Amino acid sequence: MVYDAAIIGTGPAGVSAALNLKIHEKNFIWIGKKTLSDKISRAERISNYPGFINASGAELNAAFMAQVEAMGIEITEAMVNQIMPMGDHYALLAGPDFYEAKALILTTGVNQTGGLKGETDFLGRGVSYCATCDGGLYRGKTVGVVCNNPRFEHEAAFLAGLAEKVYFFPYYKNPTFAGENVEQPAGRPVAVEGEMRVNKLKMNDGSELAVDGLFCLRDAISLNTLLPGLAAENGHIVVDRAMATNLPGVYAAGDCTGRPYQYTKAVGEGNVAAHSVLDFLAGKA
Repeated sequence: MVYDAAIIGTGPAGVSAALNLKIHEKNFIWIGKKTLSDKISRAERISNYPGFINASGAELNAAFMAQVEAMGIEITEAMVNQIMPMGDHYALLAGPDFYEAKALILTTGVNQTGGLKGETDFLGRGVSYCATCDGGLYRGKTVGVVCNNPRFEHEAAFLAGLAEKVYFFPYYKNPTFAGENVEQPAGRPVAVEGEMRVNKLKMNDGSELAVDGLFCLRDAISLNTLLPGLAAENGHIVVDRAMATNLPGVYAAGDCTGRPYQYTKAVGEGNVAAHSVLDFLAGKA
C-alpha cells in the first residue's frame, strides 16, 4: 500500500501535521515514539505556549497525547533509517519494515548525531544503522557498536548473540549491556576506515581496532544519509514558506528547519507543512 503521506517524528511539529492530515481524512503513516517528545516532557516550565499558563513540559506532552488518542491517530514506533525516491513516491526503511508514501513531512528535530569520519562513505559496506536488518551478515565476526540511547541496548544484545566479539561504545551514563564476548573500550572511535569494506576503527587515543563492521544505533541519523539529495544548511533542512524542501513532495517542519527552537514555531510549521501536502496531493503544488 502506498500512503498519501508519511510523517517522520512525533514532536510538536509532527503532532500538528498529524492532526491536520487526520482532519482532512488522508491515509498517512506517522513514525516515531509513542510517548511523543522527550524534549518537551523534560521541560521544567513553558511560558509562551498559548492556552497553557506556565505549564510543565510533562503537562503539555500529556495534552498532546490525549488529543492524538481522542482523534484515533496511530503512531508506528520505529526509527526511519533511510528514504529512497521511487519515481512518483518515496520508500521508507524503518528497521526491517518497508513503507511507501506519495509525500513526506520531516519533523526530525535538531540533528545531534555527530557522525564518525568515513561513516557515510562505508554505508552498506560495513556500516549499518539496523541490527535486525544486517546483523546476520556478521555471524561469527567482530563488530563495533556505537549507541547513544539505552533503548537500543536490545539491538546490541541481538548482535552479541551473533558476533564472535562486540566492541560496545555507549554515549550515555550507566549502560547495563554486557556479555562474555562484549568489550567496552576506554576510548571512543573517531573514524571508520577500510578498503572495499570496513576493516578498522580509529580511536581518539590514536589506537586502532580491527572490526568487520560498525553498527550506529542512534536516535537520529544525518540528513544526507536519511534522504540523499536533501538540501541542508548549517545542519538544518532548507525550506520555503510552504515548508517545501528542494525535493518534490517532501516538506519539513520544526527544529529541523532552524531557529528559533520553539514549540509554538514547530506547531505552526507542522500545520503549514500538512496543508502543503494537501495541495501537493491535489496537484496544486
